[in-house]
Amino acid sequence: MVEECSVQCNGFKKLDTPEPEIDWREPPEIVAYPCRERTTKEARLLVSAPACVRLDLEDLQCFEVVYRQFEKWGVTFNNAVAINPSNPAFPPHSGTTVLIGAPKSGFLEATFGQPVCFVSGFVTSSRRAVLVAYDGDDQPAASAEIPGPNLAGSDSQIPPNAQLSVRAKNICRVTFFTFDGHLTVGDLSFAF
Repeated sequence: MVEECSVQCNGFKKLDTPEPEIDWREPPEIVAYPCRERTTKEARLLVSAPACVRLDLEDLQCFEVVYRQFEKWGVTFNNAVAINPSNPAFPPHSGTTVLIGAPKSGFLEATFGQPVCFVSGFVTSSRRAVLVAYDGDDQPAASAEIPGPNLAGSDSQIPPNAQLSVRAKNICRVTFFTFDGHLTVGDLSFAF
């Protein structure tokens, strides 16, 4: 919820400025940086629709547990750790930092403070990987998958950092799964 405030004008003439044209098919992208200090006011800040938020992971420390660092942007994480991959089989999509499912290997989860309609991330996995979106009733609403491993330097037909995306109304939570394997997720983005 964004707090509203009002502005009073005493005798000033409103300037006629043209409204900027917004292409609603391509909403403006907001780059979200992690925030380590929280105040009550910041914790309630949510991005107003329509907007696409891309999480910038570069300010996270290597091996930092990621939970509420992006809460003011409307998302929290479960079972996620930031890493700078030393294994060349898991290259980052951009920058040097990705999220990995840890301490439990094989999954990581993002929960949204208000429903979103689109979630995307670039995934490299040692096995088949699935992105599942859940609605407010915790029912699966959409899914996407990589049918097999896509490690860099392997003979996989799928390149590393394959984009997994889901679209649905009222996405409240997403989970990235890999079955008996490891996965990294980079450039996570979502839209309201």
